[in-house]
Amino acid sequence: VQLQASGGGLVQAGGSLRLSCAASGRTFSNYFMGWFRQAPGKEREFVAAITSSGASTYYADSVKGRFTISRDNAKNMVYLQMNSLKPEDTAVYYCAADTRGWTTIPWWYAHWGQGTLVTVSS
Repeated sequence: VQLQASGGGLVQAGGSLRLSCAASGRTFSNYFMGWFRQAPGKEREFVAAITSSGASTYYADSVKGRFTISRDNAKNMVYLQMNSLKPEDTAVYYCAADTRGWTTIPWWYAHWGQGTLVTVSS
């Protein structure tokens, strides 16, 4: 599967953005999907994940209650709704996919999108 993330931009603290990740291929519904982010000078970190059916979601403590991951298997899309954004949310956000399951460990995922930059100003 090929992934393409979009929707990043510049937003003030307290604002919202919705990231999208478009997937190619007819077997998107077989993939567990994750969102990760990487701030300058820092390691890539887990943000959220969703099971292949969309029935279950998982979040990093730092975004729980502010971010929502969702998917539309009919459209081959996964989304990350980000509310109450903080300057520390500034990073390049990546979507990732794997058929084996989900994890918080980046290297587990076989497929990655190119990333979209989110900048939150204070």
